[in-house]
Amino acid sequence: MTVDLKRYQHRLHRLVALPSVSCAIEQWDMSNQGVIDQLANDFSALGFNTRIMPLILAGKANLIATLGRGDGGLVLAGHSDTVPYDANRWQTDPFQLTEKDGKLYGLGATDMKGFFPVIMAAVEPYLAHHFKHPLIVLATADEESSMNGARALAQQGLGGLSPRYAVIGEPTNLIPIRAHKGIMMEAVRVRGQSGHSSNPALGNNALEAMNQVMNELLSLRQELQTKYRNPAFAVQTPTLNLGCIHGGDGANRICGECELHFDLRLLPGMDNNELRAAIQQRLAPIAESSGTDIVFSSLFQGVDPFGEDEQSLLIKTCAELTGNASDSVAFATEAPFMQQLGMQTVVLGPGSINQAHQPDEFIPLNQIEPAVKLVRGLIERFCL
Repeated sequence: MTVDLKRYQHRLHRLVALPSVSCAIEQWDMSNQGVIDQLANDFSALGFNTRIMPLILAGKANLIATLGRGDGGLVLAGHSDTVPYDANRWQTDPFQLTEKDGKLYGLGATDMKGFFPVIMAAVEPYLAHHFKHPLIVLATADEESSMNGARALAQQGLGGLSPRYAVIGEPTNLIPIRAHKGIMMEAVRVRGQSGHSSNPALGNNALEAMNQVMNELLSLRQELQTKYRNPAFAVQTPTLNLGCIHGGDGANRICGECELHFDLRLLPGMDNNELRAAIQQRLAPIAESSGTDIVFSSLFQGVDPFGEDEQSLLIKTCAELTGNASDSVAFATEAPFMQQLGMQTVVLGPGSINQAHQPDEFIPLNQIEPAVKLVRGLIERFCL
């Protein structure tokens, strides 16, 4: 099998050249419309039926591209956005795909715009074939911030399509990923009463109440780590990290308000909403005993843990095609949303997560041909 690497580079160059940063900080956030339009044109030229799905946020959209008709079929999914970048720390232009030492450098080259040209190269030999089951390409918005693109697909469906299998082409070094932890990022705000520090009766110290909150969260962490364990993960237990805290404005004033941000990484089988309810229940007595107002809120909606049966047809097929046993990772993906659509799901793609989210991001050229071969095998197995 041969892959036209020059064509691959040309296609990836066009995508990298279109900025599509998504970020919770408004000054960094950008539209992904240019990337979606380019992908729609590319897949239309290959004979796909394309539908652009605008999201509520202006300038944000998903793409659903379909080749073939019928039930079942295969989804190949990726996100169209990138993380923010530090231009002064790059050795090359982040928006100019640059080949050097067998690597293609550019923002999003591996995470994960590079997966879409892999799909294009893989499907080209089959364009004249009859597809018994459709091949569906999904390009989503805002995976790097809110995951609102995948959430919208899970809520609205795929327009009557009912595929059975989904491959999310995140960079995994072509190792099938069958599980990852979920993530929650939460905030607790304690409102007390400020006053002169010479007389505690003049106020109600929010920092002292927050101390109780932190102790309660650490107690919860211990309970979760005792109850849940999964040897498939490098860190086998759930984690809870107290990330940052801000409160008060001077040593001689009773602290009137304090806010804590923390995150939790859940194992498959645990539920984000159940854990939020448990935290609310544990904080209520602290608010009552301290006489403070304690507000618990989410910094974003969170991502559920993901787990696919190691013996499922998709996982076994991907292990066979790659020659790699399936594994688990710590980072979160859109996989839970694909499962909500009723599909067996795997995370599997070229490149390494070690190159993502940092300057001089690259995808190695020597992974392109194996990735194309893999996708061709999946098309033959699940579509033809």
